[in-house]
Amino acid sequence: MQTSELNYFKEILESRREQINKNIDSGNSELNSLNSIELKDEGDHASVNNNSMVESAIVMQQMQELDEIEVTLGKIADGNYGVCEMCEDLIGFQRLKVKPHAIYCIDCREIIEKSK
Repeated sequence: MQTSELNYFKEILESRREQINKNIDSGNSELNSLNSIELKDEGDHASVNNNSMVESAIVMQQMQELDEIEVTLGKIADGNYGVCEMCEDLIGFQRLKVKPHAIYCIDCREIIEKSK
């Protein structure tokens, strides 16, 4: 992969990392505010509990994506970016444009998903 392409993906990943960090901070603030609400009845408890579960799930998903981005940025630094972890072929440029932190090519991703 050319240096200009690596820089392109690095910028996208760093921008996404920044956005995810903001999202996680916002989600954690939302969870803290939900925990500090004075609840008066079972309906309030149910509503706050539901909102807390949704916010927690979102934060967990964002943290997982953040971990994947950190690994990918390490691969860029090491010169291993864009190589499928299963077949070791190059991951297509169009796939990386859609998901810059992809670790599998399209074919291997389908195999992984079918095996789950």
